[in-house]
Amino acid sequence: MIGFLITLYAGLEHAFEADHLLAVNSLVTNRNKTKEAIKDGVFWGIGHTTTLFIVGIVMIGFKVGFSENIFHYLEASVGLMLVFLGIYRMKKLVKFDYHSHTYWHSHDGLKSHSHTYSHKHWYVVSSHTHDNEVSNTNNYKTALTVGMVHGLAGSGALVVLVLSQMKSAFEGLLYILIFGVGSIIGMFLASGLLSVPYTKNALKSPKLQLILTVFSSILCVLYGLKVVYEQLF
Repeated sequence: MIGFLITLYAGLEHAFEADHLLAVNSLVTNRNKTKEAIKDGVFWGIGHTTTLFIVGIVMIGFKVGFSENIFHYLEASVGLMLVFLGIYRMKKLVKFDYHSHTYWHSHDGLKSHSHTYSHKHWYVVSSHTHDNEVSNTNNYKTALTVGMVHGLAGSGALVVLVLSQMKSAFEGLLYILIFGVGSIIGMFLASGLLSVPYTKNALKSPKLQLILTVFSSILCVLYGLKVVYEQLF
């Protein structure tokens, strides 16, 4: 019983690793309600647990081995995903507007002519725009996918640990499942905490929310590049 409680705590702690927090933080900046952000965290945890369990079945149940290099590439894919999430979030902060102006003029009293000039300009929006924009992202598929990629990348080390500690395949898979439940609980807590600065009633200053969003997005990109470099070079 104590062993399973330790496993649950290990999963909870696992959710608070830097790459997990940065990815989920990029997701929750789209939310203006803590409830919606928490759902992102839960779906991340479900995706994470799903791939952990599937890889566990393949490696423990069917005794299929994978090269260590494969998991290095998977870790690098997490880095690329972080880079994409950070850039995509910053891209959503910039809006482009197209304007056209029509000018009428005449030459020497002759028939008037018109000329239309079009131009565009960009502007920065706050970290939240309108409620209907937020509601359009409420399908949580992105959070589920991000969690699955994280689970796939981290599954190798976890399964190796399970194989060295557990006495049977059933016990090993149960360990992974409990670990996954712990990660869901951990991300439930983390996403709720991370969403606080972006809720309507927390920080009243849109500029401060914007600064936090840009800072977290840049940090996500830089950390992602660091992961890619460490895993591939």
